[in-house]
Amino acid sequence: MSAEPPKRRAADVAYDAVESMIATLQLQPGTPVVEAELVQRTGLGRTPLREALLRMVSAGLIMQEPRRGLRVSNVQLADHLDLLQTRRALEQLIATAAARRATPPQRAAILDCAAHMMRAAEGGNLDDYMRADQMLDHACHEACRNTSAVTAVIPLLIQCRRFWYAYQHEGDVMEGARHHLAMAQAIAGGNERAAAHAADTLMDYLEGFARKVIDA
Repeated sequence: MSAEPPKRRAADVAYDAVESMIATLQLQPGTPVVEAELVQRTGLGRTPLREALLRMVSAGLIMQEPRRGLRVSNVQLADHLDLLQTRRALEQLIATAAARRATPPQRAAILDCAAHMMRAAEGGNLDDYMRADQMLDHACHEACRNTSAVTAVIPLLIQCRRFWYAYQHEGDVMEGARHHLAMAQAIAGGNERAAAHAADTLMDYLEGFARKVIDA
């Protein structure tokens, strides 16, 4: 019998819930973050939410201001290309490690998440697409077994999701889904060089999207 997957910490569940709200602009840039409101909206406890919010402050996703409390950080167009350069190096590292280290069930999960992204893109369901994107990240991060790379990339991913959601009219969801699928297939096939190349190509797409927004 296969072992049950480990139960996720409440703070990690809370982090994902708040991440989704930030990335999909349910929590708008610059707006106050009210702990009691998040408890009500998520159904989660104050303690895990507080831990998640502190992690987001450390990552720069939420700002802690004297006498004003917590606020969602603003989208910084000028810094976004630098952010993508940093993310590019981390994504290549994660994809390569995942291709080398993933277990057979993890490889299957990575393919399944990418297929979910494709179906969501084909159906024009942006919310499902974003959820599948988050699930694919989790699957790749678990498979790569590189905690330092994952810790470094997670805040960048949230910033990228929020940027993409804010300017989605400039993007092509199907193209994005295809790039994610190509990376997932390379990882699942255990091809480290192809995985690194696919991660690089995905970042080319995201950089092109960002430049289109910034130059508009």
